[in-house]
Amino acid sequence: MNYYDARETRDPAEREHELMARLPVQVAHARTHAPAFAELLKEVVPETVTSRGALAALPVIRKSELSGLQQAARPFGGLVALKWGAGCARVFASPGPIYEPEGARKDYWRLARAFYAAGFRAGDLVHNTFSYHFTPAGSMMESAAHALGCTVFPAGVGQTEQQVAVMADLRPDAYTGTPSFLRILLDKADELGVRVDSLKKAFVSGEAFPPSQREALALRGIQAYQAYATADLGLIAFETPAREGLVVDEDVIVEIVRPGTADPVAPGEVGEVVVTSFNPDYPLIRFGTGDLSAVLPGISPCGRTNTRIRGWLGRADQTTKVKGMFVHPGQVAAILRRHPEIGRGRLVVDNPDHSDRMTLHCELDVPPEGLAAAVADSIRELTKLRGQVAFCAPGTLANDGKVIDDIRTYR
Repeated sequence: MNYYDARETRDPAEREHELMARLPVQVAHARTHAPAFAELLKEVVPETVTSRGALAALPVIRKSELSGLQQAARPFGGLVALKWGAGCARVFASPGPIYEPEGARKDYWRLARAFYAAGFRAGDLVHNTFSYHFTPAGSMMESAAHALGCTVFPAGVGQTEQQVAVMADLRPDAYTGTPSFLRILLDKADELGVRVDSLKKAFVSGEAFPPSQREALALRGIQAYQAYATADLGLIAFETPAREGLVVDEDVIVEIVRPGTADPVAPGEVGEVVVTSFNPDYPLIRFGTGDLSAVLPGISPCGRTNTRIRGWLGRADQTTKVKGMFVHPGQVAAILRRHPEIGRGRLVVDNPDHSDRMTLHCELDVPPEGLAAAVADSIRELTKLRGQVAFCAPGTLANDGKVIDDIRTYR
């Protein structure tokens, strides 16, 4: 079988119907069992949230807010529907610190689907080099491998010589970890004259994985795949043998919104990845990851019919400091909302003559008289800073998700 399950190849309309049917149930669950969502969604009637349009009207809660929420309401900021000993198997700490629960369900982070697409199968021995302490990465990979019927060697990070010796003895079929650490292990094996040629597949994450690295591994007989996942949400999207973007997981809803707002962008436009999860333990509704991506048109040549995204394209939080004042993407969005005749906009920050300058570039064919002055007034009112205004033709600004472009140089 080429697919993890039949859901991957179903008609897109069938998938959308199922997701929209599940959505009001999850909204109601979040309101009932997660105190923060009870407050955030108190004016929302769950039964009415049955479309993407209705979902887009709900507020976005962003990853950048988690640390503050958790400090105010230990340990999970009121966003989790679990208690100690009541289905919560483990708790982890990511930098921030941000605390994440692991429920007791099999394949809690749903990464088995991505492992399967990467060629992992029952009976494989998986050499897992993700960390097993504090952060959940090691557990995320191990639980996925176990769900497929694989055996796992919990290597963790470091101790390269010992790891190479173990690989020579146990001859694992597969590796999971960062691509850079796999390269370190292979180089160490070459240095020691040790054969680790049993490795035929790899699932890598945690850092960039450019085609050059993939091709270098392929020359050594290792087919490597990547996925996009977070400790909060689990699997979001995964690479397939088609190698054309990442296919969205079957158990999330992905939106791409304009950075600093809750507003979905046009298809194909770069924006922030916002995810709604159907995890009953951590029922995140419209969770802003802070990552940039864009939807790819069409269906993957591999036969999986879910939406595809381009993968990680940078960070959405482009907050910068100008003349001692923070300027946020949300402020730029608020300026543009005041002037709906403008299309897209980008605030460029530079420093000619070593003095900070802001210029809001606005897409508009023929700006009416007085608009530049009105926009400049809005900039000053909303940012408390002076800014210039420049108009350009629609489609001129790069489709890269940037709302604030800081191009200052310091010499």
